Amino acid sequence: MKKQLPVLVILITGLLILTACNKGSNKDDPGKLNLYFTHLADGSTLEFDTLKYLNAAGNPYLVSEIQYFISDVTVYRDDGTAFLLDSGEDIHYVDTDLPDTWNYALPDDIEPGTYDSISFTFGINEEKNKSQLFVNPPESNMFWPELLNGGYHYMKLNGKWKSAGDTIRPFNFHMGIGQVYDTLTGVITDFVQNYFRVSLPASGFTIEPGKTVSFEVRMDVQQWFENPHVYDLNYWGGKMMQNQAALQTAKENGHNVFSVQKLLLE
Repeated sequence: MKKQLPVLVILITGLLILTACNKGSNKDDPGKLNLYFTHLADGSTLEFDTLKYLNAAGNPYLVSEIQYFISDVTVYRDDGTAFLLDSGEDIHYVDTDLPDTWNYALPDDIEPGTYDSISFTFGINEEKNKSQLFVNPPESNMFWPELLNGGYHYMKLNGKWKSAGDTIRPFNFHMGIGQVYDTLTGVITDFVQNYFRVSLPASGFTIEPGKTVSFEVRMDVQQWFENPHVYDLNYWGGKMMQNQAALQTAKENGHNVFSVQKLLLE
């Protein structure tokens, strides 16, 4: 069974070098931001491949894997000033099977001071989400079919649920670009961008000169299915690609999926 490693196991190792480099810093040195991604179900650490969860629609389900992109991380000062962290590595891939992807050490220099929130794009925006952006796996395996406007999935959340009649069925909760179809011909007439911004209040944190501030970013899988809309797998079925109504429902639920907590490494 896959397990999420303790938050500090990866972070402490990776940040020891950064800590050493912080010695001798002065008040004008920039700081850094580090994000560590964890995955929960109803507030507790997510257990994979175990049919133990029940969503708001009453669907028993399990999760086998999650892969997704976040991009365009932005920090906000307490006066409302926004700083977009986009100096190169502005798209990050997270994969629950690949521990190396759980930690996102942003390379950007951040002006020291007091900040009160963090935001990011869930998925990749229209300008950047182009085919052939990634040429190597695992990111390249997230491709979105060219027929459906190309680019990449925002997320693949794969699992199984127990449907009516106690039948175990697979579900592919796959988010990406949606389509509008002509009701008579079935021809695609338009595309819908389903990426969205996630805003995470961070209770006032300080970027100190020459130091790195780290946050745990938590995805609670249960929220994809319940807030503000109850997502019933028996109604929507096991796939949402090419179903913009299902994608829109998931998108609106996505605003409540993430939370953030500052990590104290001292």
